[in-house]
Amino acid sequence: RISQRAEAGVAWQKQEGLREEGSLAKVLMKGNEAIAEAAIRAGVEAYFGYPITPQTELLEYMSRRMPEEGRAFLQAESELAAINMVYGAACTGARVMTSSSSPGISLMQEGISYIVCSRVPAVVVDIVRGGPGLGNIQPSQGDYFQLTKGGGHGDYHPIVLAPASVLEAVDLTVLAFDLAERYRHVVIVVGDGMIGQMMEPCELPEPRPLRTKRPDWAVGGAE
Repeated sequence: RISQRAEAGVAWQKQEGLREEGSLAKVLMKGNEAIAEAAIRAGVEAYFGYPITPQTELLEYMSRRMPEEGRAFLQAESELAAINMVYGAACTGARVMTSSSSPGISLMQEGISYIVCSRVPAVVVDIVRGGPGLGNIQPSQGDYFQLTKGGGHGDYHPIVLAPASVLEAVDLTVLAFDLAERYRHVVIVVGDGMIGQMMEPCELPEPRPLRTKRPDWAVGGAE
């Protein structure tokens, strides 16, 4: 069962017309793959990332599913490159995301700062492991302060959603895109390594159609 906070998020989506009643199909999935599929069904248009344990399955799943849907997938040369690709795509109004794990999130902090200060929406998934960079690959919750208190150079607090189960991760991933666009802000979905690796029956929402109109603030190039 999802928590009261996740239920509140689902209720808000229904109130705003972002989610329909009775639109869920249940399937057994690993957490990383469930988050990826939830993002696809939420209408993500582009994914940029770099492999790192314990979230690599999310990137692998995206590498297969995004091309199937005719959307953009790119494995960057580093986490720094990935987050700046996210920044560029977000500036054009695209629904975009990346994912990583603790040391990779640390490397992304300057890029996240740029995204927040530019007031463009983006979703970042952090499947937490022990640190520092060569610490270990076991599940951890050590990124709490880095995420909730604002990373980079400060002056902001990201919206942070922390699922307690794979089912909750699906709901909160979809909610993350809605909140990012509502507030033009970075939303971080954070779960420890166990959430990414465990399998649970998940209720997947019906796929949303891709947007055909860009927001007024989006960069459209020279005319």
